[in-house]
Amino acid sequence: MTSPAPVPSRPRDGFRAVAGMVCAAQAVTLLGFVVFYLWELTQGSGGDVARVVMSALLIAVFAVGIAAMARGWLRGDNWPNTPTVVWNLLLLPVGWSLVQGGHGLLGALVILVALVGIVAAIRADTRDREDTEVSAD
Repeated sequence: MTSPAPVPSRPRDGFRAVAGMVCAAQAVTLLGFVVFYLWELTQGSGGDVARVVMSALLIAVFAVGIAAMARGWLRGDNWPNTPTVVWNLLLLPVGWSLVQGGHGLLGALVILVALVGIVAAIRADTRDREDTEVSAD
């Protein structure tokens, strides 16, 4: 009995893995905010129930989208490249606002993670498989 031939996969790319892990960390962080908002709501700390619920839902939508980007990166898909760069570019002013608002360490962390995500997404090998096979010949 012979085993089926292995499916050729994209060579491992360190930048692709870093971009995927950055997106995964961001998705987990956003899900943490969703849990925090909902916990705060159950404790009676949230002033306006509708606002808290809608904020939690909006954050959850972004978390799911970013988790999909992380999955795409780790599966070898090419589509997460541009959304990853755009998302992390949007995080730069958020980090700067945190720095200016007196949360320097947190703001610096947001900026650092965003810059790592941008560089990893730009440097990742996103050529189609056919392109890499042709260039290998």
